Amino acid sequence: MQIRNNQAVIGITMLFKKQDNHEIVRKVGRGKYSEVFEGIDINRDEKVVIKILKPVKKKKIKREIKILQNLAGGINVIELLDVVRDPQSKTPALVFEYINNTDFKILYPRFTDFDVRYYMFELLKLRLIDWGLAEFYHPGTEYNVRVASRYFKGPELLVDFQEYDYSLDLWSYGCMLASMIFRKEPFFHGLDNYDQLVKIAKVLGTDDLFAYLDKYGIKLDKQYHDILGRYAKTPWQKFITSENQKYISKEALDFLNHLLLYDHQERYIIRKNS
Repeated sequence: MQIRNNQAVIGITMLFKKQDNHEIVRKVGRGKYSEVFEGIDINRDEKVVIKILKPVKKKKIKREIKILQNLAGGINVIELLDVVRDPQSKTPALVFEYINNTDFKILYPRFTDFDVRYYMFELLKLRLIDWGLAEFYHPGTEYNVRVASRYFKGPELLVDFQEYDYSLDLWSYGCMLASMIFRKEPFFHGLDNYDQLVKIAKVLGTDDLFAYLDKYGIKLDKQYHDILGRYAKTPWQKFITSENQKYISKEALDFLNHLLLYDHQERYIIRKNS
């Protein structure tokens, strides 16, 4: 979604309700900016998810709320039910609809070839539940590269290219596909952000990496000088084994070739059918 002006984020008034109508049941997760709990909406006797925010700038909270309000009703967007605050601690919390979930790590070992195809299709329709780092997108704007889980970070983040766009998600999508068909999870397993790029280069080669850097005028961090060697591109066939070959098809490998590309402008893009 593209928004021409995000001044509304600054002007939005946060109207907090009291937390009395919600009861916390158990903790289900935590992150850098929040802790997440399963809860009950007492009035409606329904399960909800309560995201209790850690101390952050009000502007960040306002931005998350504004984005959720703008996207309300989207088929892939979690519903924000309430914005509440504890009257004593003044701690703000966002109340969301409860989404049933099965841990991917439980499903992964059981997947058949059909399951992989179905999962990758459904992955494009998953409910998006965490908007804490979401930004209003403006083409040509520089954004923070300290986003995304390491194993799914696109090369643009690892080389500090800040003018990234939606194509970043297609890299992450490709990482998921590679991990499922080659039965290697995660597929790119770096020890840190620097090593993550090295792991990628050992598969995609360094010639295309340096061509990408030259095209966009990107200078590598000096720390790469000692750890990034020269690597030829590894054919996907090298990753095929007797155990995973039943998941491999020409179509899957061709799909990977259009997802796992250094150059974000060359990756497949997703368009909604009209």
